[in-house]
Amino acid sequence: MLLKTVGSTCLKTFLQRSNVLQIPIQSAGHWLRDHAPEPKPPVKTEEILAAAEKYNLLPSEYKTFPDDGFGYGDYPNLPLMSSDAKDKNYPYDNPELRRNFNEPLHVLADILIEERCNRNIRLRKSQFVYLLETLGVFATLWTIYIYLEDKKKFLPLLRKQFPGDECQIHYTFEQKPPKKKDECEYCT
Repeated sequence: MLLKTVGSTCLKTFLQRSNVLQIPIQSAGHWLRDHAPEPKPPVKTEEILAAAEKYNLLPSEYKTFPDDGFGYGDYPNLPLMSSDAKDKNYPYDNPELRRNFNEPLHVLADILIEERCNRNIRLRKSQFVYLLETLGVFATLWTIYIYLEDKKKFLPLLRKQFPGDECQIHYTFEQKPPKKKDECEYCT
């Protein structure tokens, strides 16, 4: 009993002095409180200026999403630019994601990273031409299949020879001549 009391007292003293439990709580609260969007978009000019400063944007660049019930609040409506479309030679602070420090993220930032979809891609042809090319390849393969369906290709082989087949002449190394067809009782 004495050992439990001494151990718990030492543990309490260690935790109070080392401040171990307070560090994660402080950093988590700081992050969530400062970066959570407000529930409603700003209407007044003072609110718009405060929200633009919060997201490190100029007031002329700051536009919000329409209040249609999706709950984006005062989060800025940034242009859709995937990281694949950004300049790869620019010296970014985080070159793996092509992002700078304190750069606001788009609402769909988890979709717009480099290894996912690219919304800013410029195709060489229209999507209708790509669809026609794909359907043309499949139609050509289907036509070849239908044309060659009745023309079976096979290896020219003889019928399998069984040892009890006395009616057929087999190539052997024996000296006695094979029976003639008239003498065979099994042949019809």
